Amino acid sequence: MFKISDFSRLSRVSLKTLRYYDQLGILKPAHIDKETSYRYYSADQLLTLNRILLYKDLGFTLQQIQQLLREDISTELIQEMLRTKESEIEQMLEEEQARLGRIQDRLLLLEREGRVEKEQEVVMKSVEAQKIISFYSHGKVEEIPKLFHTLEQLVGKQKKQLLPRMVMWKETERNEAEFELEVAYSLKQEIAVTSDILNVRMLPEEPMMATLLQCVDPFVPSTACMDLAKWLVDNHYRIKKDQPGREVYVQSLEDNGDTYVEVQIPIESKS
Repeated sequence: MFKISDFSRLSRVSLKTLRYYDQLGILKPAHIDKETSYRYYSADQLLTLNRILLYKDLGFTLQQIQQLLREDISTELIQEMLRTKESEIEQMLEEEQARLGRIQDRLLLLEREGRVEKEQEVVMKSVEAQKIISFYSHGKVEEIPKLFHTLEQLVGKQKKQLLPRMVMWKETERNEAEFELEVAYSLKQEIAVTSDILNVRMLPEEPMMATLLQCVDPFVPSTACMDLAKWLVDNHYRIKKDQPGREVYVQSLEDNGDTYVEVQIPIESKS
């Protein structure tokens, strides 16, 4: 039997860690002196401690390690937990590899351009009235691709006649993180409406629309709205009251190449 101080020196694990393992029930002392409250450990417990350190090095949490140390745990369950951890690490490596690629892209851009981002150009133009087919929803920006998928299913094979895609969005008072969303296709010709939740309507003409074309990158936060807001302030315009902003997809989301979106904000002069 070894005092906790000797056990700490032999195992090269700190006294604080050993006391913490005792508190969690992962590695309790083999004996505690009733008079002095000294903790004593057996030589066999060095093997248990080595298993704890091994599983910890593999990335398991202390709660998972506690389960792995159970005497009645089956080989099959240990294999399942190891395979799960293997999948988690593979996923993490893929994500970090993608992050590394984005860092390298930033470095190349800095070397080529001398700055991180190109200045985005805001264009003011009028947008004519157009007929759309759409449906309404409430949700977060991240849910827009899923809403487009639903719209495609509703229009079926007729979607080939419908271009481009667009989203109208307004803030909602229910939740700061959510928007009133209307996903739509522009109608080039009449089609059969096969669902009650689909709406066919005219999108009104907007004589003054501040627009900005951006390349969509799911890993890089968009600065389009901030750039538009700065442009509005600098040029003495304001957002038209109660009119939704629009996003018009210049390229299909299914294309293998880049997807471009034109952000459109209806505006009016402050004067």
